[in-house]
Amino acid sequence: MSDKTIRILRGPGGEVEVEGTVDAFAASVLARAGFDTYPTLRSVWIRLPFDLGRTWENEHASWAAEMLTAARYSVDLDPDLRSAPPAASAPPAPRRTKTAVTAQPAPAGTPRRHGR
Repeated sequence: MSDKTIRILRGPGGEVEVEGTVDAFAASVLARAGFDTYPTLRSVWIRLPFDLGRTWENEHASWAAEMLTAARYSVDLDPDLRSAPPAASAPPAPRRTKTAVTAQPAPAGTPRRHGR
């Protein structure tokens, strides 16, 4: 793990890319989040695929930042890339519980089968 910060940002061409020192483990975490690695003359270029939509890019960039942070890397995520938290406008559906009507035993005169 490197002491230097890994930056995930939106580049000048609109692509989501990674800057900083990335070791093999960090590269595998980024790959798991959907980032591609391309060799260049001096190092590697790590970025998300193009044209998959801003929402998808933001979700995957945020996911990568969360995983790297959990692995104790210092991560700087561009505020423009933070995915929106899940909508909390509707409360969760109530859990269905057994009621007196649904939990009644079979009538006494009904024969029971035991799987034989």
